[in-house]
Amino acid sequence: EITSLLSLCGGQFSGEQEIHVNSPFWILNIPSEEMARGLMKRTVCAKSIFELWGHGRSAEELYASLKNYPTDKMLPYLQSDSTYKVHIHTFNKTLTQAQKIKKIDALEFLPFKGKVNLKNPEHIFWILEDYGMNPNDVPEEPIHLYFGRWIADGQRELIESYSVKKRHFIGNTSMDACLSFIMANHGRVKPNDIVYDPFVGTGGLLISSAHFGAYVCGADIDYNTIHGLGKASRKNQKWRGPDENIRANLRQYGLEKYYLDALVADFSRPIWRKGMLFDAIITDPPYGIREAPRRMGSQKETLKSVERSTENHFFVSSSYHLSDIFFDLLKFGAEYLVMGGRLVYWLPIYRPEYTEEIIPRHPCLKLISNCEQMLSSHTSRRLITMEKVKEFKDQDETSYLLDGQYMPYRGHNSFREKYFSGVTKRIAKEEKDNQK
Repeated sequence: EITSLLSLCGGQFSGEQEIHVNSPFWILNIPSEEMARGLMKRTVCAKSIFELWGHGRSAEELYASLKNYPTDKMLPYLQSDSTYKVHIHTFNKTLTQAQKIKKIDALEFLPFKGKVNLKNPEHIFWILEDYGMNPNDVPEEPIHLYFGRWIADGQRELIESYSVKKRHFIGNTSMDACLSFIMANHGRVKPNDIVYDPFVGTGGLLISSAHFGAYVCGADIDYNTIHGLGKASRKNQKWRGPDENIRANLRQYGLEKYYLDALVADFSRPIWRKGMLFDAIITDPPYGIREAPRRMGSQKETLKSVERSTENHFFVSSSYHLSDIFFDLLKFGAEYLVMGGRLVYWLPIYRPEYTEEIIPRHPCLKLISNCEQMLSSHTSRRLITMEKVKEFKDQDETSYLLDGQYMPYRGHNSFREKYFSGVTKRIAKEEKDNQK
């Protein structure tokens, strides 16, 4: 998320970045405070950002680092007519108030001239201490210490204010608010973009993009979901109300002006005119756990597959393999994204069989990031972000079939069976353990 937002703001990671994979603290080289504030106006992963004045692996190293920090950079924030306070944040350890005061008093060598104001200071300084990631083995002294001036906080309050629990219209697979915002940030969604979700469901992914000023639209094969009809997903509510729909969700957050429309459409069949239409495609395709992957079938197919939706809408649905969904999705992104536009989607994985090689590829799309979210001990899903780097030509229509990228993911067509086989084994093991 941070990498995507830095590139959106015009910055980038340099080779000098100090990133501790097993640490909550990162040191970034950002060219301006304005860019740092822009970054924090979007991120839901980062809590706060600071101007780093000093750091070290011990208190002595931290103090030496602070003494080497240029005084002319400190002075604007330490004037006699200013107010300030110092916070202490410890990761993986709790300090007493007396310990905190002792650590603050140890910074008396800094040229603070202003007055302390604990309620409404002009400048806030933080001591950050990292005691490692293992709560069962907490060291006496921190393994990393940092001191800096607070600049801005991230947008973590969005997770609560956009919580699915408070949302007007939800479904069985409505995306968690935090993940929705992370996906929009991976897609580098910005004001006046056009963002499309081909498996829109109840529109959860449209909301995060609209929050960042993009115009949003979507499609789904399910007539009832698009029109907010049929059985409700909420407990103790049998049927959906007359105003439960995607538009009402955006209206709830004051974002209705960004809503273009949602279509009832089968993703496996082309409905759009040729051309680059979308700045970002952000979606969570169905993978057979709570929602079945399906597409329109022919009238020749068995009558058992005929489904009836509200208001006498009939369609013949047939199975839609996971591999086909994802390769259709990549082909769609390659064809309809603008140059530099991004495709962001979830890819379900059976972990014992996972390798990087099974990630679907397309010659027009470059893999930007691949992040894992665990679902169980043996399954997970990967958040895949791809960027369009090459204009789509007719020969790219089936190019993925030729380069060996199509076959590796086909083993995951049985993801549902593998997912539930693991659940069955776990239940059997728990029952066996309970009998002992």
